[in-house]
Amino acid sequence: MPSTRNLAAELGLARGTVDGVYARLVAEGYLTARRQQGTFVTAGLRRRSALRSVQARSDTRSAEPAQSWLPLQLGLPAMDLFPRAMWKRIASKQVRQPSATGMIYPDSMGLPVLRTAIAGYLAVSRGVACSEDQIVITYGYQDALNLAVDLLLTAGDRVWIEDPGYGFAQRALLARGMSLAPIPVDAEGLRVAWGLSKAPRARLAVITPAHQFPTGATLSPSRRWEILNWASQARSWILEDDYDCEFHYIGHKPAALKALDLDARVLYAGSFSKSLFPALRLGYLVLPGKLVEPARRLQSLRHRGAAILPQLVVAEFMTRGYFARHLRRMRIQYGSRRDALRTALVGCFGSRIDIVSGGGGLHIMARFHGNFDDVGLAARALELGLKPSPLSGQFLKDGGERGLLLSFTNVPEERAPEIASTLLRIARNRLRV
Repeated sequence: MPSTRNLAAELGLARGTVDGVYARLVAEGYLTARRQQGTFVTAGLRRRSALRSVQARSDTRSAEPAQSWLPLQLGLPAMDLFPRAMWKRIASKQVRQPSATGMIYPDSMGLPVLRTAIAGYLAVSRGVACSEDQIVITYGYQDALNLAVDLLLTAGDRVWIEDPGYGFAQRALLARGMSLAPIPVDAEGLRVAWGLSKAPRARLAVITPAHQFPTGATLSPSRRWEILNWASQARSWILEDDYDCEFHYIGHKPAALKALDLDARVLYAGSFSKSLFPALRLGYLVLPGKLVEPARRLQSLRHRGAAILPQLVVAEFMTRGYFARHLRRMRIQYGSRRDALRTALVGCFGSRIDIVSGGGGLHIMARFHGNFDDVGLAARALELGLKPSPLSGQFLKDGGERGLLLSFTNVPEERAPEIASTLLRIARNRLRV
C-alpha cells in the first residue's frame, strides 16, 4: 500500500484522516502493518460479502444491507440521476449568503417562499388550487400523517386503510391507537362500497388514488365520487397520499383527488423523498381552509418548524426550473428502465410470470405461477445483493396474495438481464420453474 503521507497528498486529504482509515483496516484484518517495511494487504484475504455477514447476525425482516441501497429496493429514487452538481451550487450559495431572518426560529408552517413554489407546482402539475397559507411543510410523509391524526382523530377512531397498502401507515395508525378497517383493493382501486358496508362511520380514509400502493391501480372516476360523497355526508376526512404522482408513463396522468374536492374534505400529502431524495426529509400537506388555523396552533406545539437551509435550497431549485427539468429527465429514464426490466423478466420466465405495472409509479409487481413463499424468495434474493419486497407483507389480513415488488429506479437498462437471470436462478430452486 502507498504510505499515508503519499496517499494523503495524492487525494488532497489530511494525513490524520488517512492514518485513521489505515488503522481501521488493520483492526478489521484487511491490512497488515510491518513496521519499517510498510503496510500490506493481508495475505490470503478472501473477498467477503458484507451482506452475508449481516444476514448471519439477523433475520431478513430486520437486516439492513451494508450498502446504502440495492437493486429492486422500494422507496428510493434513482441515485445516479440526481443533479448533484447543481444541487451543490445552490446549497453552497445559500450557505455563503445567510440572512439574519434565516437564523431565527422559522415559521412553524414552513418557509413562505417554498410554500409559494409548491402551490404553483401543484396548480400546474396536479390541478390542485390552493394558497400558500393552506400548505404546511412537514418532515416527509410520516410527519404529514402524524399531523393529520393530531388534527382529526382521537384514540379508537375508525380509519379506512387500503389492504394491501403502505405498511408504515398501517403500523403508525395502530401505534396511535386507531381502529383500522382494511378495505380490499381491485383493478379500480379502493373498493369504496365495501368500506361503506363495513365501516360507514369511519373518521378518516388514508388512500393512494393516483397509483395505489402496492398494486399500481388508479382509483376509477366513479369510486372517486363515491368516496368524496361519503366524506361529505359522513363529515369524515380523506388523506390523499400522492407519493409518486410525478411519474406516469402511459396515457394521461391521473388527476389528484384533491382537484375534485368541492366540499373541502381532502388533505393532500406530497413528499420530496421520491422526486429528490429521502434524506432531505421534506414533504408538505395541503389543508382545507377550515383546518389552517388549528394546524398553525398545533404546529407551534409539535415543533418550531423545519430547518431553514433545506427549505431554501428546495425553493430555489423549484423556482429556477431545475425541479421540473429533473422530473422530465427522470420520467424518460424511468420509462426506459421499467421497460427493460419487464422485457428481461418476460424473456427469462416466459409465461410462468405475470407482471403488473399500471401506468406509472416506481415499481412493478411480479406474480409467479403456483404456490411459493414470497418472503423466503425475497430473503434469498437479499443474500445475492438484490432487495425485492414480498407482496404478502403488505396485507393486514392473513391469506393475502403472494408476489414480489420490484423497484426499477436503480436498475440501469444494461443490468436488467443479469438481475432477471438471478431471480430465475432463485425461482428454479423454490418455485420449480
